Amino acid sequence: MAPHAGDVARVVMTKWGRRAHWQFDALVLGTDDDGTWLGVPMGTRMVRPGAEYVAPVAQVCLVPPPGRSHDRGWVATFHAAGGPVECYVDMTTPPYWTGPDLNAVDLDLDVVRGPSGRVWVDDEDEFARHRTELGYPEELVLLAVTTAERIRTALCEAHAPFDGRVDAWFAVLDDALAHDQTGS
Repeated sequence: MAPHAGDVARVVMTKWGRRAHWQFDALVLGTDDDGTWLGVPMGTRMVRPGAEYVAPVAQVCLVPPPGRSHDRGWVATFHAAGGPVECYVDMTTPPYWTGPDLNAVDLDLDVVRGPSGRVWVDDEDEFARHRTELGYPEELVLLAVTTAERIRTALCEAHAPFDGRVDAWFAVLDDALAHDQTGS
């Protein structure tokens, strides 16, 4: 069960075989039919073994709602204006909550919409290599590939939730940060 709006969540991404990957804290903004929305303020520190990244702009992440596993193999991150990309969607195992922690296995494939609006699938070479080296099960390969194509189409055609509705969630994040700074 997802935490409630206002709670701090810990995003814990791993790679296949329980290898550590990106981890960072996010603010739970709320939940709707699209899933659970998390806010990542500018300056948030994200770490993984051997690397660190500091968010140059605010981000809003979308975790798909509970449902059929084959519809849930992704986590989307939307970047505020001026970010390196507009939207970055990781293909993952279906994400799940353990208390305040969001957990998912990153399956290498990513679908990206750049600042110009161009959409592409990224890291296909890494996916192909890991598929063999790490022994991804065929059902996992099928989930990643079909999800990537579905997300690519949704981004290209601006289908929900990639249709601009994230703007309202950026406003929620802005309000939460302003409230936190004023203490009122």
